[in-house]
Amino acid sequence: MALVTDETARNLPEMTPMGQPLDWAWLRGAKSEWGMRPVAGPRGLTMMDIAIGAYGEVLDDPPYRSMAPRGADIDEDTPDMGYILNHKSQVWADNVIELYEEAVARQWSATRDIPWNELQELPPDIEHAMCQLCTVLTEIEMIATDLPAKWMWRMNHHFLEAKMFLATQIMDEARHSDVFRKRALANGGGLLLSRAGSESLLRSILEAKTYTQASALLHLLGEGFILDVFRQGELIAPTHVEKKIFRLSMQDEARHVAYGTMHIRQAIAGDPDVADEIHEALDHGEQVFLEFGTQPDLSSALAVLLAGGTEHIEDRGFPMQSMLATKIFTSYLARCERAGLNRIDRTQLPLEALGIDLDQFDKSGV
Repeated sequence: MALVTDETARNLPEMTPMGQPLDWAWLRGAKSEWGMRPVAGPRGLTMMDIAIGAYGEVLDDPPYRSMAPRGADIDEDTPDMGYILNHKSQVWADNVIELYEEAVARQWSATRDIPWNELQELPPDIEHAMCQLCTVLTEIEMIATDLPAKWMWRMNHHFLEAKMFLATQIMDEARHSDVFRKRALANGGGLLLSRAGSESLLRSILEAKTYTQASALLHLLGEGFILDVFRQGELIAPTHVEKKIFRLSMQDEARHVAYGTMHIRQAIAGDPDVADEIHEALDHGEQVFLEFGTQPDLSSALAVLLAGGTEHIEDRGFPMQSMLATKIFTSYLARCERAGLNRIDRTQLPLEALGIDLDQFDKSGV
């Protein structure tokens, strides 16, 4: 729909007062869907509301590799930005737009939204255990900041909602590192031990060959583990302050895992051969993760928190910690299954030793 008539266009000036030529192509609106009006819903004007007409069409293979907004008229000689992730299945998830809106609506502050002045003095063994857990969490949360940042600029801007969601993930994870660092210091304890196992896990994620491999390692394995720890916050947290930290952090991690699971599923649907490269990454990742998850500092700290102190660590703490490990690895295998990956027949994880019931899984997957 043209914005001005041809007759009006002929009467427009051709030169600026400084003698520069004018181009009125933008005023004619030759290709724009002029007059299409999105309708705001109860939450306001969301990204779902404006995904109408051509503006909502996310192509499998966009013709340009530019930063031009999807739906804009693009010059044929627009410079190529050199993106390497140019197919929809490489980055997309059908839930990503809704997850972006949720992320924006549920941002919270590690400074204002945690009742720091209500922290109570804890017995030394419990405070030490909480500080050790917070040390590990402060360390590993930042990988979910670095990893999206590594790949975002390589993604075609046509898939801007996926990039916008990953930007919220970066902010979420920075906030998690913030809140756990603050908790380690706020009650007079401090940051304790960082072990090689943590660094090996983080490096394996960051050095993944492709974004899809990286997403599988991060979202299915790494963040899935963190999500399950946060879900046990009611049992792990010694006071209501830590419970609120775990609860708020959990809602963020749930979004990240939901995106990653759906992305992997769609990546495999778009190119079934991708499953092999994901399996290859997870073969290595599981072994590194098992070493990380069973390192004495982390497992014993969790056991102390679950037992409410060292007094009952043998009769309560270690059995509960073992149950938590079973839940974590069972949840991981279930996420893989939802993503279209059958890891049951391929994994080298000691499933029997972990107490995992194999009968609950469908072994007919990829």
